[in-house]
Amino acid sequence: MEIIVRPMEPQPFEIGLYSFAENTPDPYTGATQDPARRLRDLVESAQLADQVGLDVFGLGEHHRAEYLSSTPATILAAIAERTRRIRLTSAVSVLSSDDPVRVFQQFATLDLLSGGRAEVMAGRGSFVESFPLFGYDLDDYDELFEEKLGLLLELRAAERVTWSGRHRPPLADQPVYPRPLQDPLPVWVAVGGTPASVVRAASLGLPMALAIIGGMPERFAPLFGLYRQAAREAGHDPRRLPLSVNSHGFIADDPKEALELSYAASSFIMDRIGRERGWPPQSRAQYEFAATLRGANFVGHPEQIVEKILFQHGLFGHQRFLLQLSVGTLPHAKVMRAIELLGTEVAPVVRKEIASRTGAKPAGAGL
Repeated sequence: MEIIVRPMEPQPFEIGLYSFAENTPDPYTGATQDPARRLRDLVESAQLADQVGLDVFGLGEHHRAEYLSSTPATILAAIAERTRRIRLTSAVSVLSSDDPVRVFQQFATLDLLSGGRAEVMAGRGSFVESFPLFGYDLDDYDELFEEKLGLLLELRAAERVTWSGRHRPPLADQPVYPRPLQDPLPVWVAVGGTPASVVRAASLGLPMALAIIGGMPERFAPLFGLYRQAAREAGHDPRRLPLSVNSHGFIADDPKEALELSYAASSFIMDRIGRERGWPPQSRAQYEFAATLRGANFVGHPEQIVEKILFQHGLFGHQRFLLQLSVGTLPHAKVMRAIELLGTEVAPVVRKEIASRTGAKPAGAGL
């Protein structure tokens, strides 16, 4: 039989948001918001992101007092009922300390509720509280992730699964329900810059999300090259594997306001985490440099954000950009304005320019 290989259509560029459902003390007053109110605000922000035409909303899993997102699928299910088209993803699911069967079932259920908009972004996590919480040994950190990612992929590939490993009871021709609308359910791998993690994602033929939250972006370009090379060597077409950049930032009409608000909020929580890990406090000068074109943070007015996304696209050739707007607690009205600016002033310009570079139809076109 003759096999006909058709050229792949260029992939549209997607722009979205992610959050950890932070509930840190206000950097000016020291007050912490009521958790129920904070979650309602989060759902409202995702609803606005959908309304202004953003493509993705992600929610990270954390098990710390600063965050309210220990069960991302639960919050995303609430968001699904208030949104129409935006894709809903974990960012990330800490797969190493979770049960892949339950992760699959949760996101398959979310997929059904949302009409086929769910994704799983699997990662090893930047915090370790979930390991003792669920009875796992940190010495097995990498092995746990590799084994459980393999099981998750088997679960999405077939309704009945036979599997065995070291860290979970075996499955013997076990059916797993419900099945999602999407076939297969999208699974991304989130990495923090470790070459071995990049190669693993590429070898499995899975899309990769790279967190760039510090340093100059140019130094990450080799990782994208490594990913594409490893994908080809494993027999995958890298043109069919989307790549995402996930970064911190904040947008305001006034760039000085964007810096002032985000620096106060970000420094409060990042310095707290830094004290746990032995990092020095972040200076205002360092934060301002990170907001420049060659820094890691996307902070400023819409034109600056557009310029920076396009600059990084020239370096990486990625297909998705996710922005974490509220690294620390910010006024809800300011966050909502930032979402509005991202959806109405940043995204259309970026989509149009990248479509002209790649020949892809802009994501969100026709909204």
